[in-house]
Amino acid sequence: MTKLSEPELREAIHELPGWVDQDGKLTKTFTHSSFPEAIVFVNAVAHIAELANHHPDIDVRYSNITLSLVTHDEGGITPRDVALARQVEAIRRKAGVPA
Repeated sequence: MTKLSEPELREAIHELPGWVDQDGKLTKTFTHSSFPEAIVFVNAVAHIAELANHHPDIDVRYSNITLSLVTHDEGGITPRDVALARQVEAIRRKAGVPA
């Protein structure tokens, strides 16, 4: 799998509200109303990441969770990272949480 081109990356970010290219990683911070709610979200992300065999960097700061996606083997953001970001957004929508 190869890195996304700049136009492909801009298009992907446009389709993923709140996601940004930060230091070569697809990144977004999610805010929750409580620490337990944030950990439920982390567990859901861990589950889909394990199924995809593609694991994000996860930073837990009380109720704020920052996910950073990058395909290290390719040295940047690939379609695999975008696919996982889309899955994360899908689980948020299913839970009725705004983007």
